[in-house]
Amino acid sequence: MIRKFFLKLLWLYRHSFSLVTRGSCRHYPSCSEYALWQFENNSLPTAFGATFLRICKCNQLFPGGIDYPLINKPILKPSNLTLFTVKYWFIPSKQKYFLIKNFKYKGSMC
Repeated sequence: MIRKFFLKLLWLYRHSFSLVTRGSCRHYPSCSEYALWQFENNSLPTAFGATFLRICKCNQLFPGGIDYPLINKPILKPSNLTLFTVKYWFIPSKQKYFLIKNFKYKGSMC
């Protein structure tokens, strides 16, 4: 319930306020997309902490660049396990996973 509320707030931010500042984030994925991924795949305290640190690093004192979120373990939902539809790739790193977004494949699957 609380997670859905924060996801709705992120959706509102991404579809209204971020249109003004489009392309100004120093990181990939953008800070709002990073927060979205964190809230979808981590516990609320972990997502808040990681998102807060990411927003603090989004200034000229830090170099920016690619900063994929780390999650504890992948949450596999049955609705996401259909043929040829992958939302995220989970890349193992020590005891956690890097979360990387899947880009749509435009070619044929055969």
